[in-house]
Amino acid sequence: MFPLKYEGDIYRPPSEARSLILQATVGCSHNRCTFCAMYKQKKFRELGLEELKEEIYAAGRVWPQTRRVFLADGNALTLATEKLRSILQHLNTAFPSLERVAVYANPQDLLQKEIVELVELRSLKLRMIYLGVESGSSSVLQAVKKGASPGEIARGSARVKRAGIPLSVTVINGLAGLEGTEEHARESARLLNEIDPDYLGLLSLMIIPGTSLYREIKAGRITPLGPWDMIREIRVMVELLSLSNCVFRANHASNYLPLKAILSRDREPLLAALDELLKRRAPGILRSEHHRML
Repeated sequence: MFPLKYEGDIYRPPSEARSLILQATVGCSHNRCTFCAMYKQKKFRELGLEELKEEIYAAGRVWPQTRRVFLADGNALTLATEKLRSILQHLNTAFPSLERVAVYANPQDLLQKEIVELVELRSLKLRMIYLGVESGSSSVLQAVKKGASPGEIARGSARVKRAGIPLSVTVINGLAGLEGTEEHARESARLLNEIDPDYLGLLSLMIIPGTSLYREIKAGRITPLGPWDMIREIRVMVELLSLSNCVFRANHASNYLPLKAILSRDREPLLAALDELLKRRAPGILRSEHHRML
């Protein structure tokens, strides 16, 4: 019998493809973002510690050499520090070769954790936090019901950085529509410069039927960006970024064009490549809508 039980669809970052996934929570405690449909069919709840212990040790007997674990669902960092401490302690016991545990978080989760708590969790091998920034524009964050301001996102991120836990953030290309593209790009770059994350992932907006954002677009209140508008928005953002040692990726399935760079080293060549693309606009170079859905 498979030792791990999952409820509903399970999502993880692309970089956690080889991680063992332990579902510590079901759904997302916020679950109000207008663009997201990932957890709409789930009512948020925590799994009991005894149930999790049973799964952890059962998985340890099957995969004792596990090196990486990802705690699902949408923001397992919302769990109380005491419970997270227990989960991490059991993971370390069950998997002697464990190197890293990773987790999704939302900004409020970070603000609810003191730096000393994050330091303790890091000592138990919490070594990656994934944070959805989405935008640096206060008006965009409010419109999409993110539940946090740019200042709150910056303060929460600073706690993670001070605790010494690597921070991977995502911004959504096209989230503000054509009407807000310039502000979205510029304000996102400003906030990212303040955060100075270790990893930056740029996703491209997927318009999901059934979401509030989908209805806004269908009603004509938001004009979605076309593929080349998306590339231009990326170009504006990248030009304004000044990050110390950030790994930049725009190679998610949603992206029209896969990109990767170390921004402190590759920013100028990346800008030149984007300029050439925008100048030529060669047919077939961008992913089709069909391939973005795969």
